[in-house]
Amino acid sequence: MSSTIRPATGADETLYRPGRWLALSVLVLAVLLVAVDATVLGLATPFLSEDLEPTGNQLLWIGDVYSFVIAGLLVSMGSLGDRIGRKKLLLTGAVAFGAVSVLNAYASTPETMIVARALLGVAGATLMPSTLALIRNIFHDPRERSIAIGIWGAMASAGAAVGPVVGGFLLEHFWWGSVFLINLPVMAVLVVVGAKLLPESKNPAPGPWDLPSVGLSLVGMVAVVYAIKEAASHGPGAVAGAAAVVGGLALYGFVRRQLTLTSPLLDMRLFRHRGFSGAVLADLLTILGLSGLVFFLSQFLQLVQERRPLEAGLAELPAALGAVVTGLMAGAVARRFSVRSVVAGGLAAVGLALAVLTVVDRSTGYPLLGAALLVVGAGAGFSFTVTADVILSSVPKEQAGSASAVSETAYELGAALGIALLGSVVTGVYRGFPIPEGVPGQAAEAAHESLGGAVEVAGSLPGDQAGALVAAAQDSFTEGLRLAAGVGAAVLLATAVAAWFLLRGQRLEERVGH
Repeated sequence: MSSTIRPATGADETLYRPGRWLALSVLVLAVLLVAVDATVLGLATPFLSEDLEPTGNQLLWIGDVYSFVIAGLLVSMGSLGDRIGRKKLLLTGAVAFGAVSVLNAYASTPETMIVARALLGVAGATLMPSTLALIRNIFHDPRERSIAIGIWGAMASAGAAVGPVVGGFLLEHFWWGSVFLINLPVMAVLVVVGAKLLPESKNPAPGPWDLPSVGLSLVGMVAVVYAIKEAASHGPGAVAGAAAVVGGLALYGFVRRQLTLTSPLLDMRLFRHRGFSGAVLADLLTILGLSGLVFFLSQFLQLVQERRPLEAGLAELPAALGAVVTGLMAGAVARRFSVRSVVAGGLAAVGLALAVLTVVDRSTGYPLLGAALLVVGAGAGFSFTVTADVILSSVPKEQAGSASAVSETAYELGAALGIALLGSVVTGVYRGFPIPEGVPGQAAEAAHESLGGAVEVAGSLPGDQAGALVAAAQDSFTEGLRLAAGVGAAVLLATAVAAWFLLRGQRLEERVGH
């Protein structure tokens, strides 16, 4: 299929913007910033648990409050970037992200850590939609944009790879808070270089930023996610029901308000595009199926298989490497075959790899784990890169921030739901493990809170009791992990089928549009 790209003339004079690839290198620093932060938390969790002694519920909040807040604010921040300028929002958010990372590093209580993670979510909400929106406005040629999006996705995966390795090294030599301080040099380079290289872009006729819509979006997203988390953790109840009602009403009010505003925060007409809606749904369900499992996999490698932090980080590299390779080639493959075959095939591969993880136990060798992680990364790289391209290609460049925010909201909402639902599956199974005879009641209660707590408590028990307690806790945690992998596999395979139908006839752009 030949391209119809023409030399840049007239209205297309910025088609091949000078320095666009250098500008892209700055944007991927922001992606690295967020990806590294997300992955190091999993490795740091055992150390954080030992130091701050959070309850099981607090530990889940530490893991997912970042995603809760960022999911609630992404649409608002994407729209704000369209209005005030994406470069301005990106650089401001980068400074805030670095500053709040220091607060995370020096948190001294579980409550402080939860607040710090929430504030990091506020800062993080400014970064991701800004990067994708700037790519949409810097790269006007569809084929170049596909390559740029592939690099963007690949660097996110590279961050997922670098995070555990660097984090593992830091955890073996410094305290757990040091894993957050690695954000600072990246942030500094981003701000200094980005101020010179990045072009400013925004909607030329944006209209006012509607604060009631911002409030409705935030309340609705956070309340709905909280309701699901609460129901998954403790079963349906008054608190979960009330949160669901509040969230549902807020989101209904948000949608109704967008349909009446002349300059809405989010143009709901975007969802009339079947390719746009299908890509967003694929992103949401894919991350839901993956994130909860990935969050607990680092604990499995360290606390069940007793690998050192650096070794655990290196063990997770195949997933990132697979995503980097397939992300770079995804656009070309989708044009050679079809969007739906690449997305559905990638999702099916991830689902089958997760299904393989349902057979793991404490003694499972690394070849099986490494192969499964490689397939997971390769499938996700194909799927996420192509769906991001579809979402950006479906809208005019003036709405790139809002469209990017929808894509990132689906990602973060899926992450929050995945940790809440699949994490609650793991936690629910884990808390039911039998305590060996002779273990004191207080120690038993601490051991049931988290696997890290069980390992810590075992250090104060006699040898036989300690060994029996740790073995029982490890077996129960692994059983929960297997069940979560099975749920994730079912979600991914179902999503692959849905993507096959929803993305029917969808193609990536071959020429300059809009």
